[in-house]
Amino acid sequence: MSIIKILDREFETFIRYEEIDAAIGKMAVTISDEIKDKTPIFLVILNGSFMFAGDLMKKLDFPCEISFVKLASYSGTQSTNKVKELIGFNQDIKGRTIVIVEDIVDSGLTLAGLIRQLLSMGADDVKIATLLFKPKAFKEDYPIDYIGIEIPNDFIVGYGLDYYEQGRNLKDIYKVIDQ
Repeated sequence: MSIIKILDREFETFIRYEEIDAAIGKMAVTISDEIKDKTPIFLVILNGSFMFAGDLMKKLDFPCEISFVKLASYSGTQSTNKVKELIGFNQDIKGRTIVIVEDIVDSGLTLAGLIRQLLSMGADDVKIATLLFKPKAFKEDYPIDYIGIEIPNDFIVGYGLDYYEQGRNLKDIYKVIDQ
């Protein structure tokens, strides 16, 4: 186990890339089995999901589209409980299957409004694929369709996840030591 320092916090290795990659591989098989005939649109939530989305898309071998939206509800290590849409989504999605690609689902706040918005825009079905899921932090009632790894309610960084915009480039995932 290695310890790294980002800004004022120390983090220890939590999930190695090999485990992340294996979880994404299993998820890709499940997604393929369920929706490969629907030509879905994968809607990637930036910034944190960029690594996960890239690895997931490489493992899918059926016709699909990809688009991006930027939302935010975090400041440092805490949720602000307010979602700000930073980059909009204006693609015609009437009758389409949308798969929201998220790095982590904890409270679920960020996705709740987005799901409602996509359904109001005419999406036929909205599914969620998340690399990481914090079931003890989840406060919403919508289903999480594809989960890579369930984790406790620790603050984590790496593999796209950040601490004040730093640490996204780390290959492994680290958890904060001094929460």
